[in-house]
Amino acid sequence: MSQTDDPILKRYKLTIAYDGTAFHGWQKQEPPGQEPLRTVQGVVQMATAMVMKQRVIVVGASRTDAGVHARGQVAHFDAATRIPLERIAPAINSRLPRDVEVMGTEEVDASFDAISGAKHKRYRYRIFNSLHRPLHQRFCVWHCWLNLDVEKMNVAAKKLIGTHDVAGLANADHGRDNTVRTIFDCFVEQRNQCDGEGPQVHIVVEGSGFLYNMVRIIAGTLVEVGRGHFAPEIIDKILATADRRHAGPTLAPQGLSLEWIRY
Repeated sequence: MSQTDDPILKRYKLTIAYDGTAFHGWQKQEPPGQEPLRTVQGVVQMATAMVMKQRVIVVGASRTDAGVHARGQVAHFDAATRIPLERIAPAINSRLPRDVEVMGTEEVDASFDAISGAKHKRYRYRIFNSLHRPLHQRFCVWHCWLNLDVEKMNVAAKKLIGTHDVAGLANADHGRDNTVRTIFDCFVEQRNQCDGEGPQVHIVVEGSGFLYNMVRIIAGTLVEVGRGHFAPEIIDKILATADRRHAGPTLAPQGLSLEWIRY
């Protein structure tokens, strides 16, 4: 085969779904002197390299934490291959564990960047709101047995919409110099028994980007509003002072899911 017949290096975009329960988050982690931790990036990268028969680096848009799920994580990688586009996702999936799946593959321009190109992300936080335990859903919801005032939670949620310094809604070690973000939408919705999932309250947040633990802190703050511990106006105070001490707790990771990313 002549050199001119070699496949051309191309960039591919992956849309990935996963159950984050048994993963140490998205980001590949290799502690010195220890076995690599099980991460989504790690298993996807290994499976993709096996299919492509070459070294690849899978770059993910969002570094979801341990226990956090995704329905629409986005990643990209570069490879030179003759495998038809429609066969790439099935080939990768055949080498992936059962708790992660490539939902689709696209060929994109070489300038596409899953991280810097992301313009709009949506997260959903699921709360199982019942005296009973969520036995069959315990890995994908957070349990709150107290009554929640969804109307007041929505009043507070709407105050988040806009461009703000959101440092008060992030973990102190977020590591970012710029803490200004735009929240495009934020709302709370009641789900009842007829949904087949039991009584749930969902907190949905859409934004240009998020700081470390930001959505889980927003959820914790809105829950405190729903419980009557905070008035909805606490959001005004948090945004005005950028002081994390005024916000609610960081809720557990299993209730959080990355729904989609737009470019």
